[in-house]
Amino acid sequence: MKKHFLVLIALTLLIVSCKTENKDAKKDLTTVTDSIPKYEPNWESIKKNYKDPAWFNKQKFGIFIHWGAYSVPAFGSEWYPRQMYMDTATFTAQLKLQTKGPNATFLHHKKKWGDQKDFGYKDFIPMFKAEKFDAKNWIDLFKKSGAKYVVPVADHHDGFAMYKSNTTRWNSVDMGPKRDVLGELFKEGRAQGLIMGASSHYAFNWSFYNKKDKFDTTDPEYADLYSPKGKDINEPVSEEFKKQWMDRTVDLIDNYQPDILWFDFYLDIPDYASVRPKIAAYYYNKGIEWGKEVVLQDKNFSHEAFPEGTVVYDLERGKLPGIRKLPWQTDTSIGKNSWSHVTDWKSKTANQIVDDLVDIVSKNGNLLLNVGPKADGTIPEDQAKILLQIGEWLQVNGEAIYDTKYWNTFGEGPTEVKKGHHSEGKNKDFTGQDIRFTKKGNKLYAIMMAWPKKGEVTIESLGENSEYAKGIKIENVTLLGSKKDIVYKQTKKGLSITNLGDKSGEFAHTLEITLSE
Repeated sequence: MKKHFLVLIALTLLIVSCKTENKDAKKDLTTVTDSIPKYEPNWESIKKNYKDPAWFNKQKFGIFIHWGAYSVPAFGSEWYPRQMYMDTATFTAQLKLQTKGPNATFLHHKKKWGDQKDFGYKDFIPMFKAEKFDAKNWIDLFKKSGAKYVVPVADHHDGFAMYKSNTTRWNSVDMGPKRDVLGELFKEGRAQGLIMGASSHYAFNWSFYNKKDKFDTTDPEYADLYSPKGKDINEPVSEEFKKQWMDRTVDLIDNYQPDILWFDFYLDIPDYASVRPKIAAYYYNKGIEWGKEVVLQDKNFSHEAFPEGTVVYDLERGKLPGIRKLPWQTDTSIGKNSWSHVTDWKSKTANQIVDDLVDIVSKNGNLLLNVGPKADGTIPEDQAKILLQIGEWLQVNGEAIYDTKYWNTFGEGPTEVKKGHHSEGKNKDFTGQDIRFTKKGNKLYAIMMAWPKKGEVTIESLGENSEYAKGIKIENVTLLGSKKDIVYKQTKKGLSITNLGDKSGEFAHTLEITLSE
């Protein structure tokens, strides 16, 4: 009896001890949770607590997707919904970059689809069926391209949400495809190990559509698509619309938990000043709640709309001329003349895109490359071919791209890169004398943008007298994708290579230079 009593006492003490330990563990967990920085909706708090997520800078290459009801007319660009109502020759410089000429889309629409009062943009939505859309096929292709993250357009300026929205009836589940496009892509992408993001272009919906009585844009029945803005083009963004924008964005964040949230222009105008820190704080706090670092991106056309050090900087159709120590990104399209599918789509070459990727990565940036699927959900063959060609190049040269850092200089050569948004059209093709550098551990990668004449090259930045190569000793040099020995010699003038051997492919060629540690 005494023995059983002692056992009972021991068990009681053990239970009490376990409860105490659990209580202490919960207390410790609470302490840890409380110690995590919480973002308040002001720039001071965000600047104090924010740090660019290291994972983003390692990925280097992602896929952008512009797909929506604007893919049905497949004319001009994804700005068709705006331009179909532009009945005057008054176009901004930005519009001119994306049109065939003044009034072209307006005239095309009247001729093919009818008067804008009788057949408005809303009438394209039932025609947007996406009957051949297959998320697995898309993600398989993106994986083969070598992309590490995917950013579908969640909602463009047109106001149509490509996901199950709880804030608007104009969404892809209740209309058009009758499918959760974003949700299907997120599920398949994450299943295949890709990082999934979403872009929001909705802020410009306020001023996107021209409002005149001869158009259906003034019909109050469709104000939730065409925006509640009146006919005054200078009418400031209303508080009601800003709340609508916030509610819509919060809904997107909460229900899809995007790893990347990308904002288009117009959010940076003064009218939206009050909501910018609110959405940044909300998203970053959600990241803490989800247990992951998230990336917020903005073009920052107005500069300091999102202060430096609070988001990852993005450039549209443009690059930087030199190294930026903070992570950044270029977003551009395979298409020279459009982001969404159009019947006269003009593609860049895989060679041009690979060169851009290399140039951007050498300067500490990422490339977000856009595809434009057809309205039925298929990715055009020419775009798919280019993605596969990029993927083949990355299979050979990817170690010089992924998870690399910038070197003492981004590169050398005669070809200069223009700076800023929408500057890519001013750039010239790179030559065999243009070389870009990346680094990983004791490996320095010198990427030749084209095959040099006679298979010979001298890399001046690696000369013994070069300011960039002080103290550097070269142990070995190889050409990625080639098994042949390379004849090289480091001199005061540079690293001289007199026999590169055979080409490793059709595009940029990577020298792997092993440095003595």
